Amino acid sequence: MSLDLGVALTAFVPLLLLELPDKTFIATLVLSTRYRPLTAWIGVGLAFGVQCVVAVTAGGVLSRLPTTPVAVAAALLFAAGAVLLWRGAAAADAEEAHTEEEFARRITGGGSGLRAVGACFLVIFIAEWGDLSQLFTAGLAAHYADPVSVFVGSWLALLAVSGLAALLGKALLLKVRLSTIRRVGAGVCLVLAVVTALQAVGAELPL
Repeated sequence: MSLDLGVALTAFVPLLLLELPDKTFIATLVLSTRYRPLTAWIGVGLAFGVQCVVAVTAGGVLSRLPTTPVAVAAALLFAAGAVLLWRGAAAADAEEAHTEEEFARRITGGGSGLRAVGACFLVIFIAEWGDLSQLFTAGLAAHYADPVSVFVGSWLALLAVSGLAALLGKALLLKVRLSTIRRVGAGVCLVLAVVTALQAVGAELPL
């Protein structure tokens, strides 16, 4: 299957905004202080890769269903993401310290090499199972029926978020408010929900 850059970008931008204020960013930040940043990033990236494969596979199965129900379900998923992000924006900054402490308690031991990569993989794999980003990826794969492009866009977004957390972590949090990022993410999800809903009812869009 060929890569559609438009679909990949449609997956990349919302997921980047979804995950920057999410617990994933904080978890990677904590992991990068316990292990070497590159080691943490590799383990986290591998976990995200597996999660994206699972999500686009599920979305690919759903895409075989009738087009209208799939589009309606995708629109509802995007709308739910917008509501959750907007409602959580006000408390995002206060939750940051609590989430950091939670993952610091969960991450035990040290190590290096493959053992450290495996530890980072397990922390993120467990934390992200059934997360909004995974459901969002599945919804995009179902809507566009293009699992390869959605996988590439989604995985690159998650690699970018985890890379920022591993390298800049605390410095970035001091410069950017998580509440603002969540509100921007909510806006992007809302736009996707409206566009998908219009497509579901057969509206002609210049997209």
